Amino acid sequence: MKNLGRFALAAALVFAAAAFQHWNSVKAAGGPMQAESGPYRVLAPIESGNLLLFPVVRADGKSIAETPFITLDEGLKSGEVEVTEAGRARGLVRPRNGGNPQAPENAYRGDEVNTLVLVNHSKRPLLLLAGEIVTGGKQDRIIAKDRIVPADADPIDLSVFCIEPGRWTGSSSTFGAAGKSAAKSFMVQPEVRERAMAEQDQQQVWNSVNGAISQMEVAAAPASSGSSGGFGRGASAPRTLGTSSYAKAMQDTAVSEKVDEAAAPVMNAREQVLAKLRDEHAIGVVVAVRGEIIWADLFASTDLLSRYWTKLVRSYAAESLTEGENHAAPSVADAQHFLDEPSTGTENSESEVGIYRYREMKSGGAETFVLESLLPGTGYDVHTSKMKLRGEESQAVKPQPDFEPPIHRPDVYRPEIVR
Repeated sequence: MKNLGRFALAAALVFAAAAFQHWNSVKAAGGPMQAESGPYRVLAPIESGNLLLFPVVRADGKSIAETPFITLDEGLKSGEVEVTEAGRARGLVRPRNGGNPQAPENAYRGDEVNTLVLVNHSKRPLLLLAGEIVTGGKQDRIIAKDRIVPADADPIDLSVFCIEPGRWTGSSSTFGAAGKSAAKSFMVQPEVRERAMAEQDQQQVWNSVNGAISQMEVAAAPASSGSSGGFGRGASAPRTLGTSSYAKAMQDTAVSEKVDEAAAPVMNAREQVLAKLRDEHAIGVVVAVRGEIIWADLFASTDLLSRYWTKLVRSYAAESLTEGENHAAPSVADAQHFLDEPSTGTENSESEVGIYRYREMKSGGAETFVLESLLPGTGYDVHTSKMKLRGEESQAVKPQPDFEPPIHRPDVYRPEIVR
């Protein structure tokens, strides 16, 4: 009888734990422990439509309590961070060659597709993530790579990629954040981030933007009568969004509603989910779309993850709108294996002394990017992105937008990498 009673108690505890994990129709962080073969441990997933988000914690249970960084959205909103076209910033950037303003390197070069000027007036260092969007100027752009800009620093040349190939006319003198509100913030989806980070090629970024907009048009099409439901299934002919801008496409009412619908199980219970992630000291997520693990974003702290949570989740949701093959749902062990798989291939790095080091590691079918802070009092990895490289069948060239090349357009843009 004692054994039977113990079994009943154990069963009741298991049932209660399972019920807690499914509160508000969301699968919350938790679940079976995995062998701690690496620095991270993957928890049971949060399910949201075609998305599975596996929270990630540090295997040693430790987490950095606070980080000193301001985010791009925070800085643009407060006015502490200013981004402008290179031509408009003439005189802000300090001359080189011993201060000789007549030197060739300091000659006025005009506005450029792949360069903006950023000024961080904040008293805190600025954290920039590849794929974050700034809108305005002559074209909307995305940040080309992760980096850190020191507090109250001199203006810097900021490497960017254009995500609006059809415009080269000024809409504003400075740039703002994407999204009409914090709840509608977003960055480009993983497919476009991959083209910027791994391929470092402007034309491939344009290709992926064009393909993403085409998929948004399909997803936003109103359903026909008798539709069986689902994005792009049983829908009427795609409606034209009438823009070549990724940001404007994402801000379209119908597209935004589809993104919110895809993210609803997570975003409708946003505070509960974030509270649970904080309780677990989660610092990142592994992302699966239609059963395929494609991405991971890891941060130095739970606080940083929560500050980027909305724009990350909405970018993953946008990726889930695209058509593709469905796979069996991955397990926690599959997500753990994705993180633990060693990066033993080639490694490239660049750095700014005393500020940051940025490493790119490619091994097999995955590529990892690590941003390490070298600022006083830090000395830790601030952000890590790991992506599954798409196969050739996923990289088929998509139809190109019909536009005249903008002035100063390079055929291929590759940010300088110190090898």
